[in-house]
Amino acid sequence: MNKRFAEYLTESKEKELRDIANAICHPGKGILAADESVSTIGKRFKSINLENTEENRRRYRELLFSTDPSLANYISGVILFHDTVFQKTSDKKPMLSLLKGLDGLAERCATYKREGCDFAKWRCVLKISERTPSYQAMMENANVLARYAVICQQHGIVPIVEPEVLPDGKHDLYVAQRVTEEVLSFQYKALADHHVYLEGSLLKPNMVTAGHSCPQKYSIEQNAVATVQALQRTVPAAVPGVVFLSGGQSEVDATRNLNAINQVNAKKPWALTFSFGRALQASVIQVWQGKEANIQAAQAELIKLAKANGAAALGKFDGKLEVASGGKSLFVANHAY
Repeated sequence: MNKRFAEYLTESKEKELRDIANAICHPGKGILAADESVSTIGKRFKSINLENTEENRRRYRELLFSTDPSLANYISGVILFHDTVFQKTSDKKPMLSLLKGLDGLAERCATYKREGCDFAKWRCVLKISERTPSYQAMMENANVLARYAVICQQHGIVPIVEPEVLPDGKHDLYVAQRVTEEVLSFQYKALADHHVYLEGSLLKPNMVTAGHSCPQKYSIEQNAVATVQALQRTVPAAVPGVVFLSGGQSEVDATRNLNAINQVNAKKPWALTFSFGRALQASVIQVWQGKEANIQAAQAELIKLAKANGAAALGKFDGKLEVASGGKSLFVANHAY
């Protein structure tokens, strides 16, 4: 290598990262985001009048992770909260054994890698208003995510970069698209400045939709075109995949929007798939109700949702999806994990 350019990763490390990123973005598969914090999972449990205890959190995660192996046909990876990495199942096995698959971050990455984790995710949030997001906020968030990405890659972990533009507000689709493009432009400038290996990284952005309180309604086709255009204008082709967050959309809407994005007739050099939390779990929790007798039915609900989104990631979703949540919006203002 020319001495003018520093060699940040060995060829073998680059290959390792590239292989992991490509495996995550395997056609027709996506990510189950199960990284809710203790407080956030408590809000989900409250909807079924279930106490937020460590045992109930363990029971719920074990329900998700012990689902029939056919789930692997649609789910390529799972994002975990820190505590879950070290949690045990009911028979005292490490929870990670069910998933074959900044201060102190380097040490944590090394620990997670030893425990079998191959990718990580860091979320930074930006909100649209008359004066936000500011130049400074976009730059600072982009640099934080870039520093995280570098540290991950040095330890053989694929970084999922999540610069989320919240759906809160009254802004229209045009404003949402322009702000998303600005945020992603800052992000990929920062990743380049920090010499992040793009082929061994993934992007987790919001889909481009109007603000939740916008009086004007847009079709899923309009949302899809705006989303694809924003990506085309900002995301390098070297990035292997874009794994969308659901952003409080209903389970049905998130699936339909993902399907429409994949059906847009335009250049799309990346895999376009999902990394859904609420949009893969809301109905599962409703079916489960915290009862052992409902575990199989809840797991069947998870497989149904994963299968529908796997089809949407190929642009082949047939539009038929009946869910226990009734397809209601999952929007939470100023959503935090």
